[in-house]
Amino acid sequence: MKRKLLGIMLSTTMVAGMLSACGSTTTTTTTTSETTTEAAPAEESKAEETKAEEPKAEETTTEAAAPAADEGKVLNIYAWNEEFKSRLTDHYPGYTEVDATTGTIGDVTVKWNITPSTDNAYQNNLDENLLKQADAAADDKIDIFLVEADYALKYVDTDFTAAVSDFGITDADVANQYKYTQDVMTDSKGVLKGVSWQGCPGVLIYNREAAKEVLGSDDPAEVQKAVKDWDTFSATADAMKAAGYNMTASTNDSYRVFSNNVSGKWVQNDKVVIDDNIMKWVELAKKMADEKMTSTNDLWSDDWSKGFYPDGKVFCYFGPAWLVNFCMAADVEGSIANLGGWGATEGPQGFFWGGTWICGATGTDNPTLVGDIMRQLTCNEDIMLDIVAKDSDFVNNKPAMEKAANDDAYAFAVFGGQNPLGMFCKGAENCDLSNQSAYDQGCNEEFQRAMKNYFDGNATLEEALDIFKKAVVEKYPNLTAE
Repeated sequence: MKRKLLGIMLSTTMVAGMLSACGSTTTTTTTTSETTTEAAPAEESKAEETKAEEPKAEETTTEAAAPAADEGKVLNIYAWNEEFKSRLTDHYPGYTEVDATTGTIGDVTVKWNITPSTDNAYQNNLDENLLKQADAAADDKIDIFLVEADYALKYVDTDFTAAVSDFGITDADVANQYKYTQDVMTDSKGVLKGVSWQGCPGVLIYNREAAKEVLGSDDPAEVQKAVKDWDTFSATADAMKAAGYNMTASTNDSYRVFSNNVSGKWVQNDKVVIDDNIMKWVELAKKMADEKMTSTNDLWSDDWSKGFYPDGKVFCYFGPAWLVNFCMAADVEGSIANLGGWGATEGPQGFFWGGTWICGATGTDNPTLVGDIMRQLTCNEDIMLDIVAKDSDFVNNKPAMEKAANDDAYAFAVFGGQNPLGMFCKGAENCDLSNQSAYDQGCNEEFQRAMKNYFDGNATLEEALDIFKKAVVEKYPNLTAE
């Protein structure tokens, strides 16, 4: 892929979602350029990786590698919130925090460029600076940047992301990671272009008090019987409504479960295709909205967030570990999470949602340090277990998670002492990225936005579908809609 095309591709507007919407405090504001050209990246098929035998992971040490003497003295990291910063600050050996936007690792100054994702500001800022990377002064070059699953392919198949092998990361280093986390960041030539410390398989997160009141038990196995498939889920929604609870906070809460279980990609032969499973979500969501079993509030809105508290009267949300830990007011006194009042069960279908990947930027003058950060935070079992213990995160290391899943010391306080890691392990093994495409973020967000008109009674289904098709073709002019 030529650099000229990459510049056009990186100007494509994609609206932020997932973790970026959790509302982290902004520490650095960077002026972003106006996006004037929109073009979709070419869809590339991923190379299948078939290995007769997985290599054994090499021994890792919790002692940070000393930066090479001839490397840069400034490490520039681009992110959209504080999540990766907290992981590096709390778990990377030798990191010292100077202030909210600066740290040190040995004699290297770490500079955090954190721009929130609202109105696509993070991607715009990142894209603008990636396009300047080749001519930037050494101290201004991007060294590390973070991406999410929905728009990862926008960067993976470009020259702006370097192969992790360029930083000394070997097959043996990443042998214990969950395969889907590598599939997300593997380019069309089969080259791994980023790594993550976390996995994001999802579960149904339920209100224990509501479960006891309506279902007679808050035991995960008993709750699972009441949500084991979508017909049973819908029947339980009737019971919750009768008791004064919304089944979910919004019609959009269940969207990712359906969109992760589709039979094909959003875009096929340059045509936007609406999968049958997406339409099943529309049918269920419309029923629940019409019968007042849920609202049509937007994810991350104040009204959606009311269910984080007992008075919000919401039975369940769908999400990975990060949702309850970063987005559901776990640190706020009186919230359900703070009271340990949530539980976890598998729900009607398995799914995954989100995740954050560490990319080393092509042209970095700190390859040794970039590689060591990748290795320590995503391959070091001891550090990853420490992340589970201190942050209640699900980490991207099979032996670590299998160990933690069988140890009550790793129970989640937000889940009232329940250890849900066994469910997450099972989910991570079953995550399937075969239908991932570079258009996912735009299509998912435009579809949910269009369907809100239908759920609110402001448009017929046909009109809402037309709204979606018009919006997605306007966003990606090279596409047509079926």
